[in-house]
Amino acid sequence: MCGELTPAHAGIHVTLTGWLLPERKVSKTMSFFPIKDSSGITQLVVRKEHANAHLTALSELPVESTIAIEGQVLVRPELSRRDEGTGQIEVQVNNFTLLNPAHRNMPFIPSDNQTLVNEDLRARFRYLDLRRTALADNIRKRSQVARIIRDTLHDDGFLEVETPLLLKSTPEGAREFLVPSRVGQSTAQHDTPLFYALPQSPQQPKQLLICSGAVDKYFQIAKCFRDEDGRKDRQPEFTQIDLEMAFVSWGVDPDIFSSSSWRIGGHEVRAVIERLVQRIWQKVEEITLPSSFRVITYNEAMARYGSDKPDTRIDLEVVSTIQDITPSLPIHAQALFEDLGDILEAIIIRPSESCSFLRASNECDYKNEPNVSRSVIADSNLLNWLCDNRSIDLKLSSEEHALLNKMLGVSSGDTIWLSRRRKIPEGGSTALGRLRTRISELAQARGDYVPHTIPHFLWVTEFPLFTRADPDKEFLACGRWSSTHHPFTAPMWQDIEAMYAGRIDQVRGQHYDLVLNGVEIGGGSVRVHDAAMQEYIFSQVLQLSDAEKSSFDHLLHALKCGAPPHGGIALGFDRLMAILCKTLTIRDVIAFPKTGAGTDLLFRSPAAINEEVLYQYGVRPTRC
Repeated sequence: MCGELTPAHAGIHVTLTGWLLPERKVSKTMSFFPIKDSSGITQLVVRKEHANAHLTALSELPVESTIAIEGQVLVRPELSRRDEGTGQIEVQVNNFTLLNPAHRNMPFIPSDNQTLVNEDLRARFRYLDLRRTALADNIRKRSQVARIIRDTLHDDGFLEVETPLLLKSTPEGAREFLVPSRVGQSTAQHDTPLFYALPQSPQQPKQLLICSGAVDKYFQIAKCFRDEDGRKDRQPEFTQIDLEMAFVSWGVDPDIFSSSSWRIGGHEVRAVIERLVQRIWQKVEEITLPSSFRVITYNEAMARYGSDKPDTRIDLEVVSTIQDITPSLPIHAQALFEDLGDILEAIIIRPSESCSFLRASNECDYKNEPNVSRSVIADSNLLNWLCDNRSIDLKLSSEEHALLNKMLGVSSGDTIWLSRRRKIPEGGSTALGRLRTRISELAQARGDYVPHTIPHFLWVTEFPLFTRADPDKEFLACGRWSSTHHPFTAPMWQDIEAMYAGRIDQVRGQHYDLVLNGVEIGGGSVRVHDAAMQEYIFSQVLQLSDAEKSSFDHLLHALKCGAPPHGGIALGFDRLMAILCKTLTIRDVIAFPKTGAGTDLLFRSPAAINEEVLYQYGVRPTRC
């Protein structure tokens, strides 16, 4: 292989195969050619004296042609040696064979790192794009991590089990991809077409596996499908590391974790995932992670960071965390917010403490956040900056302002960002949380702030079990409550009474997300294993129709047949690899990804199907 040769091979006669890269002429009779394969690059020395006249044909070959060469390994002259790769040696070519010439007018040259190639062109000719070293290294690293995952989980007693890809459509949350089927068409009523649904996750099959008792620790590197609008960090088909375990706990086990911050069940799942992640980072990055990861609740994450997946590397957390300043207001102002169920939050940027973020804060565009306002404090407005804020609309005396400044530590030169929001947080972020992230990104782009290189892992727990603040699920919920995670997540035992009493907004779930540097890389939960509780959630909370509930009849029956307490998690393999490969898009770690719009320019999908084929599936095209 081209990347294997070292000075220890000096004098050996070798045969190398690979792609020919651009020639570098040293003289009329001598040239260097790099040859590349999947393992690396070797420098070829071609001497075109009379005895080697046949080697002059190498110069005529198109770049990226595949060739086989025969030659002798030489140690490079001392001044030409490099430490990386095969930089210590070169191969003097004696003979070569052209295996397949490359087209002279290729859309782009993969080995040309100087020319920026259009993203659509790269996607259309992905087989050329994958020849680039950076992408090839990503795919190789992905395979390495997949092997680590399998080895680690097998050593932990997990069984790898494949689950079906052709299932029935169920109201679990996201939109599904539907697959028309000819199977059963002859028995279909009223010529109604029949469809399979591609799984959003293997959620029901893996729970049924655990209910069966045949498997008590399941895992799978699973393909999943969601028909969602294109986003930079999502693909319509994606891969997740899927786990499920029997006999997980339903509460705190102080013998396992001394921290009281993990107040839900599923600590067995937490332990497995932390060991797995620690092993990946140790083997791939040579970084030793903490023995356990920090844990915070959803409410704490939203209050301090304004996000349910906070990036805790950001130094703003230390010097300018989001703070609820309502308790610092005069009593009459506090009463106004209390009556409305609101709070007033602030981020205070102080020049003496936040120099890395000061310029970014001054330049940050917040037009898309109508509930956010900015006040730059000077001597002229030191005693009226809050009264002058029309979006807050509060009346304070100079004495009240002075007391507020003292309590908040406000002085001339500070910048104060303000936002009012509901006291009970909902959704994935607050206005100041989004602003905080935007300031950080702008400071990074300006070079004023460099995040810590040490990865910051974080567990976020105790999410609301049900929500009305998820626009992605509203198409199914239609004004009803929907599950924040999925309808099989168990409530915290402390909130079971509230759920049965109808105080749905007070119910927290035994749901846990794993966050890395502000990116959610996994989520899971302890499941409902009591059939009566699951039936109550379907009927009384989510208010599913009989037709919707019928999709879960098999699961409810399995729960009635002695199902053990169980729980699990799924890690987003693509997002995990994007972080390990230090790339901003998951498309760079998937061999054949879709575009941001969900289309495939290489295979030209999705594509229309002719009507004759559609009729075979009972599908009738509509015409305007």
